[in-house]
This record gives sequence, C-alpha cells and structure tokens, in this order.
Amino acid sequence: MGKLTDLLSLAHERAQRMSLPYAGALTPAEAYEILQLAPGAKLVDVRTRAEWDWVGRVPGAVEIEWLTYPGGRLNPSFLSQLSREVDREAVVLFLCRSGQRSDFAARAATEAGYGTCYNVLEGFEGDKDALGQRNRVGGWRHAGLPWHQG
Repeated sequence: MGKLTDLLSLAHERAQRMSLPYAGALTPAEAYEILQLAPGAKLVDVRTRAEWDWVGRVPGAVEIEWLTYPGGRLNPSFLSQLSREVDREAVVLFLCRSGQRSDFAARAATEAGYGTCYNVLEGFEGDKDALGQRNRVGGWRHAGLPWHQG
C-alpha cells in the first residue's frame, strides 16, 4: 500500500502547486500504476465517441463524453452518467486527448461530491510536437500504456 500512498501524495502535491481544486494531477504512467494498485479506481475517458472510434480506446475505461460529437457542446448528462457508472467514493482518474477536458471534468465531479478526482496530465495523445503532430510528446499512447484501435 506504500507505493499507492506515495503516488497519490505526489499527485496531491502537484495539484497544490498548480492550484487545482481536485485531489491530484497524474502523469499517464502514474495513472496506470494507480489503476493496478487500487482495485476500485476508475479511469473515465471524457473524449468524444469519434475519438474513441477513430483514435483509440483504453481497455476498461468508463467512456463518458464531456463535449458531445458532433457539435462540441457540453454534455448535459455528464454528471448523471458519471453517477450511474462510478461510485462517489472511488478514486476517479479523468482522461481526454491532452488534459484540458479532463481538467474540466475533474473540477465538475469534485463540485458534485466526488472526493478523490485526478486529472491525467498529457491525456491520451499528448501535446503537439514541433510539426504540430500528437502522439510523439507525452500522453497515454506515447508512454506505451494499454490501448487499442477503436
């Protein structure tokens, strides 16, 4: 249990430095390790259906769009879907393409009473490189973590 506690503490310290209102911020590798160490932890992928289908999926992730596709509007059912899929007492790790939508989702879930929300920094695809391409700098896929093509 020491390794899990260390990872969660590191994530919490990072969140404090970044002035985040939720429990913590994790690298993709840290998030994956937490999923292995904490049996009740849930990864919530908040990308769009199109991203899951065309870019790739994380096995075992709970998929709930933050923004709807098509249209890019805020999903009005996000919190109700989250409450159906994820226990409020669970450690919840939010993932999107680059870490921005997952930040918003972690904030909303925290405000809704989820006490242990974490944002996965870098997201699934990471930031764009010098050529404007993703999957080369940071991210779940670049870290070699489990995923499959939609």
